[in-house]
Amino acid sequence: MRGFESAEDRAYSRPGQSGASGNASDLDSRAVDRTPGELPKTLHFKLVLLGDTSVGKSCLVVRFAKDEFYEYQESTIGAAFMTQSVNLGSCIVKFEIWDTAGQERYRSLAPMYYRGAAAAVVVYDISNRDSFQGAKSWVQELQSVNDRSNVVIALAGNKEDLAAERQVPNQEAQQYADEHGILFLETSAKTGHNVNELFYEIAAALPKTRKEHDPHAGFQLNKTQEQKSSSSSWCACGGKS
Repeated sequence: MRGFESAEDRAYSRPGQSGASGNASDLDSRAVDRTPGELPKTLHFKLVLLGDTSVGKSCLVVRFAKDEFYEYQESTIGAAFMTQSVNLGSCIVKFEIWDTAGQERYRSLAPMYYRGAAAAVVVYDISNRDSFQGAKSWVQELQSVNDRSNVVIALAGNKEDLAAERQVPNQEAQQYADEHGILFLETSAKTGHNVNELFYEIAAALPKTRKEHDPHAGFQLNKTQEQKSSSSSWCACGGKS
């Protein structure tokens, strides 16, 4: 299993909250439902990223967790794991993030990673219509194996910085998201636009009163699988491939 370098224990806060940082749009903060001086409760949720190869899944995670961008990011083999937190004010949501490989030959492994997930980010490249069709397939698969009320799904139209090469209109993707009851944002891992906002919206949509999902539910790797998951190759993460 290839593991990302863990980010420091800092929680992203939406601008407007104490200690807020990031590039998300300035929106109202949520009320803090705790007594003065009391530390916010930390809730752990498993989140999985799905989508075709070269749409920028790994770049989104690295931008969110480390606020960094690499033009050429190692292609994920099997899955990669890292954590990052979002401060909602009333609580802190700590995401246990599984970034899955987009290559078709690894698709059969996907259920092992999204099983038991509380949230999923399905990513496509706005300059690649085929990747949008692939994203629809992932959404259909997720909604067919999970109760819609049990998993928060967000559709991310990545590589917004390639607007001049757009093949998927924003309105079309928004309509699809509305019809399927999922979140939608266009993002750019390269510029950072809407990346923090994406994960904030997911965190805000997660029910906070139910039992947390086990971040490792349904997931086991034997040593052979773990060794295979540690290899990597190079692919374009943002901008032109």
